Amino acid sequence: MSVSGFARKSIAALCLVSLSACGTTYVIPETGDGVSQQAAQMFSAAQAEPPRKASSLTTAEARFHRVVRRVQPVAEAFCRKEFAEGREIDCNVALELDRKRQDRNAYFTYRQPGNKSPVIRFTLPLLQDVRSDDEVAFVLGHEYGHLIGQHIQKQQQQAVAGALILGAISAYANASAASYGGYYDSNAVSRDVELGAQLGNIAFSQTYELESDMLGTRIAHAAGYDPVKGAQFFARSEDVKVDGGKLSFWGTHPADSKRVSVVIATMDEIKRKQGLVKKQK
Repeated sequence: MSVSGFARKSIAALCLVSLSACGTTYVIPETGDGVSQQAAQMFSAAQAEPPRKASSLTTAEARFHRVVRRVQPVAEAFCRKEFAEGREIDCNVALELDRKRQDRNAYFTYRQPGNKSPVIRFTLPLLQDVRSDDEVAFVLGHEYGHLIGQHIQKQQQQAVAGALILGAISAYANASAASYGGYYDSNAVSRDVELGAQLGNIAFSQTYELESDMLGTRIAHAAGYDPVKGAQFFARSEDVKVDGGKLSFWGTHPADSKRVSVVIATMDEIKRKQGLVKKQK
């Protein structure tokens, strides 16, 4: 094997190891046939709901603040417990209303570079769309799940690993083609690095959503809400929601009966007094 070939394979192998390390932190509960059937029925019923009128801004804001008062201390305690040992994580999340965006959305992010100053924001159109406090509590718990699961940090690592994998492969293939008199594409490596970053960034996106659903279920339940009723908010298809706004929330949180199954299965674990199980490193 040539030196360049060995280097290419070594880099790719190291990147694949790095990428696989970016999976979920916790074991997501198994969903049997009974749970899947129950979830499918609930999912279909939620999607069949007729359109409804948006609640007033006053009602929406009052609901947000009411739920925050109950969920925030529970979620922060949950976060601190999970990170009692190991690296330091800021569990003091700012909870804010996003009054500028007009789409129905809720999202977790950081205010400052370096993943500092965590914040969860809800847009008013989303809060006008919800049907109950249970739904707001579940969505809020779900967004806390992204913090506890360290999903932004992992996606950043995935993007770097994916870029390195495709970049290294592209550089090797391009150089090999040129050495045999083939065409050398000067833009190929940069294109593949960008594509690799995109592929790496979405590698575990679905499992991250399921992990956040599981964590959100535990947080919402601990705060005294019904996560199963709350999760039905995810199941409603876009065309039965209130008029106006965009599909951004459901673009990043796709409706899927599998998600409802995970919530039901997590509630079954809670009833059996089964705690979270971390994956073996």
